[in-house]
Amino acid sequence: MSLMEKLTADMKDAMKQGEKERLSVIRLVRGAVRQAEIDGKKTLSDDEIIGVITKEVKMRRDSIEEFERGGRADLVEKTKGEIAILMPYLPEQLSADEIRKIVEEAVTAVGAATAKDMGKVMGVLMPRVKGRADGKLVNEIVRSFLK
Repeated sequence: MSLMEKLTADMKDAMKQGEKERLSVIRLVRGAVRQAEIDGKKTLSDDEIIGVITKEVKMRRDSIEEFERGGRADLVEKTKGEIAILMPYLPEQLSADEIRKIVEEAVTAVGAATAKDMGKVMGVLMPRVKGRADGKLVNEIVRSFLK
């Protein structure tokens, strides 16, 4: 079953169960996938759909930071709930220790020593962790290695 078929099946299930929030989030993601398909004039593969879902999760994480600064605890909780609905569609997330290990391998592979080499490291690293790690966390870990 492709990821789009799973989203469709889960959307139908959410309708039957009367889960309005889950239904809303799945519809938004399906809409984002459809828009990406229209923009690219092609049907997206599962990897490309994971990219769209990752982008949606990132947008929500950024929103949480803004809501916390604005003192909107209600919106923080709602957005965290949306992220929880989206996470099962992504591959299993890497732990910080696993990311550190992969970063260390990438730093060694490109021979990076200073912060100027960050682009080289990220270029090697991101394809390996795409969809499995938050880019912001990866960036922080790389910065800790390259001082």
